[in-house]
Amino acid sequence: MTRKFFGTDGVRGTANIYPMTADMALRIGAAAGRYFRNDGSNGHRVVIGKDTRLSGYMFENALTAGLTSTGMNVLLLGPVPTPAVGLLTTSMRADVGIMISASHNPHHDNGIKFFGPDGFKLSDAAEEQIEALIASDVEPAKAANIGRAKRIDDGRFRYAERLKATFPAGMRLDGLKVVVDCANGAAYKVAPEVLWELGATVIKVGVDPDGFNINDGCGSTHPERAAQVIRDTGADVGICLDGDADRVMILDETGAVADGDQIMALMAARWAAVGRLQGDTLVATVMSNLGLERFLDAKGLHLKRTAVGDRYVVEAMRAGGFNLGGEQSGHIVMTDYATTGDGLLAGLQFLAAMIDTGHKASVLARNFDTVPQMLKNVRFTAGTDPLATKRVAASIADAEIKLNGKGRLLIRKSGTEPLIRVMAECEDDTLLAQVVDQIIAEVAAAS
Repeated sequence: MTRKFFGTDGVRGTANIYPMTADMALRIGAAAGRYFRNDGSNGHRVVIGKDTRLSGYMFENALTAGLTSTGMNVLLLGPVPTPAVGLLTTSMRADVGIMISASHNPHHDNGIKFFGPDGFKLSDAAEEQIEALIASDVEPAKAANIGRAKRIDDGRFRYAERLKATFPAGMRLDGLKVVVDCANGAAYKVAPEVLWELGATVIKVGVDPDGFNINDGCGSTHPERAAQVIRDTGADVGICLDGDADRVMILDETGAVADGDQIMALMAARWAAVGRLQGDTLVATVMSNLGLERFLDAKGLHLKRTAVGDRYVVEAMRAGGFNLGGEQSGHIVMTDYATTGDGLLAGLQFLAAMIDTGHKASVLARNFDTVPQMLKNVRFTAGTDPLATKRVAASIADAEIKLNGKGRLLIRKSGTEPLIRVMAECEDDTLLAQVVDQIIAEVAAAS
């Protein structure tokens, strides 16, 4: 079955434009309520968190109306990171968790992500069943069985305590000057609090959300501002989160950026050295750099690749019994501690490595030489399929011939935006630019 609303990470789009409307959110809430309240009792719970987008209020209220109309009891967490929703879904014994966020997208977008009672994101099969309910007329609960809504004021504090519990016992961050960029998003309070409580000198960036400035020139997708603050203040390290704090980029003391591949390489090597890396395997997506694969091979470790999307990484981890995975974009998943990507958790693990080894961030953040990689995006008109045209197909085929034995090519549609992503890797910079640009030009012409 082809999913109409759900993409690689829930439902996402521009706020107040179909399908991200209040009416649709109400229908999604009612469908989810009917799916999870399948025995007719009134003891079912759902926790709802959100980031700092203005439209979050609208979707929070609409989802609550839909859920309570089917008899679900709603627990409202307010602004919390996505991993906090996964955590609190299980700790509060909820049947389902919902995060209202469009992650790293600009403020005018929003999204709805679902977590099952085990704290993990819903499977494709579950989302398909919810989609079927959205398309049908969901029967509301009887008046006496309408659900209740309650605001939970200490959600972020519960999450903060869980984070600190993952940090090595007795270890402190005294003497470490840390820049933390919260992208004016969901972690704008909890991230600086956790770092300060662990002893760090904290320099805050992106902690003044106004409903419109989430991810705007800050955070993991725009680390330039934090890099300058590091250089200006002489900070030791920077932690750049995205809007819902499920991904991270680490900045060293010079302001240079380490992406998810470098962070995973560090953690995989450290965990393997003490026998913690289950199956001697790291799970990552097809986007991860070839240099990461070579790094792991040299250490006798394995890289298992998946489709793009942290949910697919987690599915492969659970299926294979692996405990470390993630994405180049900064989703780092450690199932020993969390059910989904957690940027602040990954940042804390990096800081622990700094304290443990005594090395500067620049040493720990450069674990392998990357193979030159180029990624370009082309926006296309909704309803069109540029990849189906003969000229684009011919251009891709020609590029694959040119790269044969010299590199690799990956073309895919974004699961969250109307974009065609063209990525290639090759040791020859000239050839790399040539094959990417020729495909980009044909896709643009067909869009």
